[in-house]
Amino acid sequence: MPAYISSVGHYVPPEVFDNKYFEDKIDTSDEWIRERTGIIERRFATSGATSDLIVPAVQQCLEKRGITAEEIDLILVATITADNNFPSCAATVQRKIGAKNAWGYDISAACSGFMYALATATSMVNAGVVKKALVIGADKMSSILDFTDRNTCILFGDGAGCVLIEHTDDESIGIKDTILHMDGEGGKFLYQIAGGSSKPASLETVENREHFVYQDGKNVYKHAVVGMAEVAVRIMERNNISPSEIAYLVPHQANLRIIDATRQRMGIDYDKVMINIQKYGNTTAGTIPICLSEWYYDKKLKKGDKLILASFGAGFTWGSIYLIWGID
Repeated sequence: MPAYISSVGHYVPPEVFDNKYFEDKIDTSDEWIRERTGIIERRFATSGATSDLIVPAVQQCLEKRGITAEEIDLILVATITADNNFPSCAATVQRKIGAKNAWGYDISAACSGFMYALATATSMVNAGVVKKALVIGADKMSSILDFTDRNTCILFGDGAGCVLIEHTDDESIGIKDTILHMDGEGGKFLYQIAGGSSKPASLETVENREHFVYQDGKNVYKHAVVGMAEVAVRIMERNNISPSEIAYLVPHQANLRIIDATRQRMGIDYDKVMINIQKYGNTTAGTIPICLSEWYYDKKLKKGDKLILASFGAGFTWGSIYLIWGID
């Protein structure tokens, strides 16, 4: 009995910040940002925390499935911007939605977090450990952005997406294969300096602006272009999937050029790629589930569609998941 996605939901804050917002703050322009990233605008939450982005996404997901939060067994939250170091964001979400019968925890794998969480929940459902698992990818990246750093602040946005994982008797659908990787050597190219146990928060770390995202863009781009494309092609080959069989590539929305390189390597047409980076920027763990949810509610997904999910993020972490869509 394979695990499958039985419902989806997403939420982005209403406040829109286009590229011109940055023009009088840093040395950049709308044209420069569009050309290098594909981003036109993004959403920043002007109040609340990551859990406040998650709750409406979960509510949409549960309402669509026609179940209550009390029926959820497991909550996995992929995030690097949890409301607090502890309790976990999963515990906060459990309280806020009233999922009193669920247990859960957070997963920290940056932009690949949703993929890691989806693989984990799939294994638990397949093993019979849980029946209904909420898998959430969400980040309030605006809370850790240095808005004086032109290399990072233009790239990210805030948002949340979630899927419900259950078992099915239908062998023709479900999550079929997973490939995940990690290389800790990449940690020096994308990280947050302070705030952890190695460098606790202090007056000095705040004054030195060490609680923000740091990224060596050239090195991250170089590794992401190779890693995301190679793992997507590998999962196609392992499952004997031809480019013509793929309904959609669902890529992490980090950079339009990385997405296009992955598409080309897979040998698929542009219209087979889910792209919303122009609207939301990089919502980190939220990008892939937001795409899935948007495409579903826009009636662009149908039961039986073969999807390849692919991501690359800090760690370095990267991976691909092959699934066959199971919702009418």
